[in-house]
Order: sequence, then structure tokens, then C-alpha cells
Amino acid sequence: MSRVLLGVLLVAIVGSGIAVAYERYRHRQLFVELTKRERERDELNIEFGRLQLEQATWAQANRIDQVARERLGMKFPEAEDIVVVRQ
Repeated sequence: MSRVLLGVLLVAIVGSGIAVAYERYRHRQLFVELTKRERERDELNIEFGRLQLEQATWAQANRIDQVARERLGMKFPEAEDIVVVRQ
């Protein structure tokens, strides 16, 4: 009976050791994946900041005025061309 118990305990110890080794390996894999994802997140945040800055630049009033004048040939109306409508 004690040999059977010793065998069971030996199998349990070996199984436990294998499980610990596998979980450490899996932990390393997940940590590497987490580090990679954090790096990607940081790069995306930097790109998002750049895009926000670019959008702010393109949306400035003087930029819109410049594009309206150059590309669309628009201009402010002369004083005599302005009509005020009142009700």
C-alpha cells in the first residue's frame, strides 16, 4: 500500500512541477505580448496626437481663408454688395 501511495505522490509531484514550468512559460509569453501591445498603444497615441495637431492646423480660420481665396477664387464682398434683410 505504501508503494502505491509513494507512486501516486511521485506522479503528483512530477505533474505539479510540469504544471508550474508550463505556467511560467505561459506567463513569459503573455508578458511579451503585453509589452508589445503597450508599445503599439504608445505609438498609436503619438500618431493620434500628431493627427490632432494636423487637424487643428488645417482647421485654422486663416488657412480656410487662404484655401477659399486661392483654390475657389472667393473673396469678401464689397460694402456696396452687402444687403441687410430685416423682418
